[in-house]
Amino acid sequence: MNSAADVWNKVLKILGNELTSTAITTWFDDCRAVEIGDNRLVIHTPSNFKKDVIEGRFIAAVKNALKELFSGDFEVLVLGEGELDGFKLKDVQVADTSEEEFTFERFVVGNSNKFAHAAAKAVAEGQIKNFNPLFIYGDSGLGKTHLLHAIRHAVSNKHPDYHIVYVKGDDFTNELILALQVGKNVEFREKYRGADLFLMDDIQFIAGKIQTQEEFFHTFNTLYEANRQIVFTSDRPPNEMTRLEDRLKTRFESGLLADIQPPDYETRMAIIRNKAQQLGLFLPDDVSTYIAENMTSNVRQIEGAVKKVMAYRDLMNDSITVSSVSKAIKDMLKEKSEYIPASDLIIDETAKFYSLTSDDLRGQRRTRNTAQARQISMYLIRKLTNLSLKDIGDLFEGRDHTTVLSSIRRVEDTMKTSSTFSQTIKDITANINSRN
Repeated sequence: MNSAADVWNKVLKILGNELTSTAITTWFDDCRAVEIGDNRLVIHTPSNFKKDVIEGRFIAAVKNALKELFSGDFEVLVLGEGELDGFKLKDVQVADTSEEEFTFERFVVGNSNKFAHAAAKAVAEGQIKNFNPLFIYGDSGLGKTHLLHAIRHAVSNKHPDYHIVYVKGDDFTNELILALQVGKNVEFREKYRGADLFLMDDIQFIAGKIQTQEEFFHTFNTLYEANRQIVFTSDRPPNEMTRLEDRLKTRFESGLLADIQPPDYETRMAIIRNKAQQLGLFLPDDVSTYIAENMTSNVRQIEGAVKKVMAYRDLMNDSITVSSVSKAIKDMLKEKSEYIPASDLIIDETAKFYSLTSDDLRGQRRTRNTAQARQISMYLIRKLTNLSLKDIGDLFEGRDHTTVLSSIRRVEDTMKTSSTFSQTIKDITANINSRN
């Protein structure tokens, strides 16, 4: 399915309603779509002059066309003369680096992740087909995605002819919307239902999306009945996904559930030394101890701290001591509770939860679903950030502070009387925090 090309053709048709046929022919006749994904469309024109004109005069119109198609914001990257090959090469290098980094050999095993690691490895080796699907869950940054890629890497090496499909939960939804828009339902289903190995990261993001769950349910059944291996990751177990359909919960729970906990001290020390070795960096024992004692909850953050220590040494021409390291990573030593998400992120995640767009929440739309989502986003911005009532109102087309205060109180009152509503607030908050 050449989805990027299909989308580009749709964009050109929309542009044709705003621009003359001469303008379309002059500036877009040799412009081609390269790829679409992660809310970004990449296009290429062989003329740098045309690239400059498109970026200067038409980029807003292209973005508006994409927004009309997907009801969401898209970025647009325009490649000019000589940039296409470099772009493709960069993609290949990134993919190769990811495959090399996320392997079982580079996964540091400890008490907190031993079972999940063993289960993932057994799946990759074809040893536990009776435990299908494998469902790995835990907080963000603990290694779930690493294990998913490690499975893909190992199976690909062992079975190079296998059709392996990896997708993130929210990308699955976006692809489904795209397939419906351009009439490629059959191709969409063939891609996923023909997989020999199906891997989905962050499956919690399909919860609450009725059409996505319907499509996913049939995809799951097709793969399961064909004895194809299925692996999911999530930031929570199935029984905590209140907006996930019961028929999906029972299927997830019928397989093997494996949780990953924050690493203990010994595992953190092993992660630090392992990452330093990969980077060719020597860390004194007291420095490794300092990092392990002060960064306790997130593997990704621990590895990031080691990288930052190396960068600080190289850029500041400083020796690696506890004193210098404390300066280098002081901004990373905040407790998780101190994490302050951006207001745009809160609005975006609340909108996604209700299958709306951020513009729906910011605007004047007054359906019951939209109104409730808007009130929740106001409540969460007030709870999770330092913004004033007036600042929050300005985010929603200039609503005054009394409207914001009324919305917050309504959410608080509903939470006192409805456990389901309270769980919805928890789910959206978890989605926001998982983006940290």
